[in-house]
Formats: sequence, C-alpha cells, structure tokens
Amino acid sequence: MRKVEMSSHKGLDGILQNWEFDPHALSVRLVKGDDGRDVIQMRVDLGVLQMETQGRPDGLTPDGFSTFLDSMLEIEKSDQDFVMDEDQCFEADREFVQYYHRRISWLRLQHYHRAVEDADHTLALMDVCRDHSPEEEWTMSHEQYRPFVLFHRTQSSALAALEDSDAEEAIAEIDSGLEMMRTVFEEHEAEEEFEQDEMVLQLAKLRDSLKEEYLGPSLEERLEHAVKSEEYELAARLRDELARKQEN
Repeated sequence: MRKVEMSSHKGLDGILQNWEFDPHALSVRLVKGDDGRDVIQMRVDLGVLQMETQGRPDGLTPDGFSTFLDSMLEIEKSDQDFVMDEDQCFEADREFVQYYHRRISWLRLQHYHRAVEDADHTLALMDVCRDHSPEEEWTMSHEQYRPFVLFHRTQSSALAALEDSDAEEAIAEIDSGLEMMRTVFEEHEAEEEFEQDEMVLQLAKLRDSLKEEYLGPSLEERLEHAVKSEEYELAARLRDELARKQEN
C-alpha cells in the first residue's frame, strides 16, 4: 500500500482557530482567493465551505456547461419529453444544495440582487426536475421546497428594491411573491394553509411595515378608518378622491 504523505500547509487550523463556529447564527464572509477573485466562505461545524461568486458555486462546468441546469435545458431543446436518469437526479440535487448555501449567504451578506439571481436559478431547476422527473415521489421531494425558495426570492427582491430607494416597488414585489406562493399552495390543494403559513405571515408583516414607514395609509385604508370613526365629511371627500384616481 502506498504511503500517503501529509502536508502540514494544507491544514485549516489557522482559519478555524481565528473564526469560531457559532451554532446559533449563520457566519458568512466575502474574501479574496489566492488569485484575487472574490469567494464566499461559510463557517460550518467542523470546517468551512467556500463558494465561487460567479457561475456554479463549486466552480465546475458540468458537461462543459456553466451549470447543470444549462446542460438540462440543452437536452430539453432536442427532446422535450426526456426523463431524467439516476445520475441526472443526483447532479440536480448537488446543484440544489450548492445554490441553497450560496443564496442564504448572499442574504446574510445583504447582496440582495445576487440572492434573487440564485433563487431564480433554483426555481428554473425545479421546473426542469418537475417536467422531467422519473417519478412523482422524487418530484414532491423538491416541490415541497418551492414556497421556501419563493419566500427567499420575494424577501430578496423586496429588500433589493428598498436598497434602490423604491419602496413602492418593494411592496409590489412582496405582493407578486405572495401571489406566486398562493398559486403553489392551491396547486397542491393546501390553500387553507396559506394564510397561516409562517413564511406568508413574515412577508405580510414586512409589507405592512414598509407601507407604514414609507407610504402611509392608502386611500382605501383612510376611507375605511373615516367610516369607522363616523367622520362622514372626510369619508365623502376620500370617496371622491378615490373615484377620481380610479377614473385616471
């Protein structure tokens, strides 16, 4: 048996000793690689994950494509009815995990536009897996996470819009995301669970706080409050204003 030589300079002691693992928080940082490129590092129990910021997180090019998703989309062009084999299912799962780690890293680093990009990639890969799945059980093992990915995407797109000083767009992104999540719940005959879903409640709370902080109450909300308070003259003026707005 050939003896494997251990090289001391390949250890992670220096990194691990200077970056303590916190089991109660996500620890992520953006650092420079040996060649000066940006890489993301995530501190995990027993070590560190390092991810590329461009292309696939592990830096590989499956079958010469930038991502496994791209390779599947190329196959789909010539065979829209193909069924994924065992190896393809395995590679899809690898890419799902990698993009999940990078997506939550972008969120932690507050790089919201990049988090949206990675969420969109995952949703597109979910679509391919759903359309070309070998069996229903495997399909559902991924589809069950679609609301979670949509939650991250909605949260990221809203915060990105807010970062761009566009509160109205942020609120619109939340409304759009909630509708997409509602559709998923309805497709899986779980619409009765939608309103009480924790992710839905979090997004609704974020939307309401943005409205209160940046936009104030809407005409409809002011009208409702005026009627409840029996301020009928104010209510009449608000109805007229609302009617003019709807006409325009």
